[in-house]
Amino acid sequence: MAKHWSAPLLVNLMLGIPAVVPVWLLWYLAANWPLAALGLTAREPTENDGVLPWFLVAGPVVAVFGLLWWLANRPLRRRTALPPGRYWALGVLATLAPTLALVAVSAM
Repeated sequence: MAKHWSAPLLVNLMLGIPAVVPVWLLWYLAANWPLAALGLTAREPTENDGVLPWFLVAGPVVAVFGLLWWLANRPLRRRTALPPGRYWALGVLATLAPTLALVAVSAM
């Protein structure tokens, strides 16, 4: 089926569109707790509920997306001639491409 890199690229680009939500949730969680504690970001002043609500909201969203991403990529990996390291790097970068595009456009 997918002996070339184009099929995994297209599948991961399509998965990258809904991936914007879990990536944003992970960034928001990291920016308000560990990165803010290290002084790398400024904490949202109204975010005072603690971490538990974020784990209850973001945890299932990230877990479901991660499972969907893995289930889509595992069979493609077996059918591709790419080496494993290159395949997974292509998959991650292609999945993050829509999020990175949104970040680049919003920074303009």
